[in-house]
Amino acid sequence: MTGNAANWFVERHVTEGRADKIAFREAWDGGRELSYGALAQSTGHVAGALTRAGIHREARAAMFVLDQIEFPQIFWGALKAGVLPVPLNTLLATDVYRSILNDSRAAIAFVSAELLDVVLPAAKDAPDLRQIVVIGGVAPEGTISWDAFMADAPAQEAVTCCADEIAFWLYSSGSTGAPKGVRHVHGSLRVTCDTFGCDVLDIREDDVTFSAAKLFFAYGLGNGMSFPMSVGATSLLFNGRPTPDSVSHILGTYKPSIYYGVPTLFAAMLHKWEAENASPQAPLRICTSAGEALPADIGRKWKALWGVDIIDGVGSTEMLHIFLSNRPGDVEYGTSGTAVPGYEVRLVEDDGSDVAPGGVGELLVRGGSSAADYWNQRGKSQSTFEGQWTRTGDKYELTQAGRYIYCGRTDDMFKVSGIWVSPFEIEQALVEFPSILEAAVVAHKDADDLEKPKAFIVLKDAQSAFDMDELKEFIKEKIGKWKYPRWVEIVDDLPKTATGKIQRFKLRSVA
Repeated sequence: MTGNAANWFVERHVTEGRADKIAFREAWDGGRELSYGALAQSTGHVAGALTRAGIHREARAAMFVLDQIEFPQIFWGALKAGVLPVPLNTLLATDVYRSILNDSRAAIAFVSAELLDVVLPAAKDAPDLRQIVVIGGVAPEGTISWDAFMADAPAQEAVTCCADEIAFWLYSSGSTGAPKGVRHVHGSLRVTCDTFGCDVLDIREDDVTFSAAKLFFAYGLGNGMSFPMSVGATSLLFNGRPTPDSVSHILGTYKPSIYYGVPTLFAAMLHKWEAENASPQAPLRICTSAGEALPADIGRKWKALWGVDIIDGVGSTEMLHIFLSNRPGDVEYGTSGTAVPGYEVRLVEDDGSDVAPGGVGELLVRGGSSAADYWNQRGKSQSTFEGQWTRTGDKYELTQAGRYIYCGRTDDMFKVSGIWVSPFEIEQALVEFPSILEAAVVAHKDADDLEKPKAFIVLKDAQSAFDMDELKEFIKEKIGKWKYPRWVEIVDDLPKTATGKIQRFKLRSVA
């Protein structure tokens, strides 16, 4: 086999006798199934259709595609053709899509029909875009339907390439600003499977997996596609919004053995089940969380209900998946665990010196899945990718036991009375208060122009009433008398990325 990742992830299953095994199942009424054999055939035809359309090797293919069976067909078909798929967040606005299309210079776009109203106005302003393929529904004038694009397309084998060749792009989630094009090589996909997928998940061929996190970003791409495909497992796809109701239905109806979520959704699901005094039944053997550090109280409640730990870990678009994690049999809630086998992490001071246990510093990581660079952003590439090491932009505390505790983004940290304060530590204490569902903390200047914590909170029940002084005393007792929020603002929701990360920079602008 060549270094083309499509050979190992797709073709291998046919030669190893799994052609009839279901690779993907759409988790809704009337949802379709796609076997590994059918995926191998259809990806060959996607590659042929791209070549026939004049979309040549190294051209970019923008994917405005919901989690449906066309997604893996397009992604792996593009890799077979040597075309670079660029999965995009399906929740963005037209202006952001316009910027990304022009930045990537995509030659072709695949668009789920549900997204046409948002995507088409952006596509009109993208001079490099030559063709728009519409998945489902009616293809408007100037576009072509998926069926027509694929009709009588010749089958094409995967082009020969090396493992270090650029395979696909992802755009960063934008937790600290505008998304950046992150370029990954073919070999990185398997690295994440051989490390987190194998050594932490212990994913197996008989697993059925469901990721509430979508395929268009790094966490979801591994969860819902590369990990199950690495062993011939079955992945459930859901094209709707992952709410407590929809996820509960999927858990109870489709019975996954692995569930991947994010802290916000874990908290909301627990709240729903507590309020209803009922939860679905599913044969879960492992659950994971990423995107934002998991509050310890949420992990403990989940374990008490399901008898299964939530394996909380840290990953990034730049590293493609999780590189620092708790693991089955070694979970300490409130920490992000230790380095995943195959990765090294270190904490550094501002001057680059290593942080001793008990100290706080910026987290750096190195491993085989690191991105090549940011597209057309040389300065950011140089400041993030330092030789083999990648700067995460996250502040962590290293415990005496060698575990890592999340403190916040580098630019989220601030000092109160000369002492560093972690927004996440205050947020974790806030969500343990009975009436609070979610919280975000930022720095805000008082009348003396000194920074103090300000909290934005979402209540479990809009009608909830609580005493503000009682809340502040609760926080003082939990984490320290200088760390309590001086101001508390009740909001309907918090600004987040698609991965569930709180966009504190947006809150700072209104604080």
